[in-house]
Amino acid sequence: MSAKRAERGGAVEVLEPSGLEPGIGLAERYGRVRAATDWLAAPLSPEDATVQAMPDASPAKWHLAHTTWFFETFILERARAGFRAFHPDFRVLFNSYYNSLGAQHPRAERGLVTRPGLAEVRAYRAHVDREMSALLDGGDVAPELAALVEIGLQHEQQHQELILTDLKFLLSRNPLRPIYRERPAERPAPAARPLAWRRFEGGVRSIGFAGPGFAFDNEGPRHRVYLEPFELGSRLVTTGEYLAFMADGGYRRPELWLADGWTEVHARDLAAPLYWNQGEPENGRPRAFTLAGERDLDPAEPVCHLSYYEADAYARWAGARLPTEAEWETAATAEPAEIAGNLVETARLHPAPAAPEADRIAQLYGDVWEWTASPYVAYPGYRPPAGALGEYNGKFMCNQLVLRGGSCATPASHIRATYRNFFPPAARWQFSGIRLARDAS
Repeated sequence: MSAKRAERGGAVEVLEPSGLEPGIGLAERYGRVRAATDWLAAPLSPEDATVQAMPDASPAKWHLAHTTWFFETFILERARAGFRAFHPDFRVLFNSYYNSLGAQHPRAERGLVTRPGLAEVRAYRAHVDREMSALLDGGDVAPELAALVEIGLQHEQQHQELILTDLKFLLSRNPLRPIYRERPAERPAPAARPLAWRRFEGGVRSIGFAGPGFAFDNEGPRHRVYLEPFELGSRLVTTGEYLAFMADGGYRRPELWLADGWTEVHARDLAAPLYWNQGEPENGRPRAFTLAGERDLDPAEPVCHLSYYEADAYARWAGARLPTEAEWETAATAEPAEIAGNLVETARLHPAPAAPEADRIAQLYGDVWEWTASPYVAYPGYRPPAGALGEYNGKFMCNQLVLRGGSCATPASHIRATYRNFFPPAARWQFSGIRLARDAS
């Protein structure tokens, strides 16, 4: 079947940065972040925005409403005298997991909420934006309130990425393989440069956030760790390399897999990364579904949409391992401090090959979230914040693995070397991939 557009126009746009450029005040940053969310949702029909393809993924309409609920509930209700909620039922309907704020609509049933419709949710966003603009434009904002607004903006940027990952899963279930947005024109992809190893000496290192600037509570406190000497792969593992793993029976060799991973392979009948198929009748080449439609696999691109189990099995097959998050952060902070890479602002919305001329560790930021071997647990001395916001991160520190570095769906102003993403080991619908590590000799 031929791919059909999910967008209204044929022009390819590039997302404007919503970053922390010098001189950007809180009111302007608020406007930019909110506008970026609206840009991501602009191509969606009411049907696109309502359906929920699986319990782990939420409808785009819910993301639009929940991020608005956050500002209404945590900021406007506290700061605006006599403030009245847009709709009293929205407090329950769009509460995600804040038990201290009351009941929530069941997560797995968000796609059943056909009303309010997309138009009313957009009216809800406009209403809260007017109230927030009046608040932020009204003079000096108290530091405590400004900190809450910044958390809300960072929270919305997380949901911007989720809009894309959840929508990709939804569109992939459509037999028409619809296009969300065309990919910007680009030069032919270079061949993958050979994987090299970058050595880092062992010893006591400090990791974790230590201002200035914003960080989530789970990124601190800064603390010391001891590392043995290690080496990190100079780039991400490519699609071509993962195809070699598959051709060598990677999904059929139990010695490569953790016990839970081997169970997952059989329970889900796994034989390839998510969104891959094993060949189209017209050319016999493997293809993958992307947000720009179905495409031939590019061997030079980073492999993505892998579970932790798949990443770990590949690393074992390659005679290596996954890095710990302390190793990853140590390597990242040894590089120049600027955040650059294939992030959401490029509008490619798909991993890109490593630049062949780079002589440092490539692709630390963007392209794919990099699985680490580290469980998502509290750093020494961590205490969750008081109140409802204490539920933001701390209560999820169980049965999850840490990922680092951001992806092609991550806003540039949202990622940093200390950022800790986390998912269960079986999760595959995020843009998640592999960077290899090994013990240094």
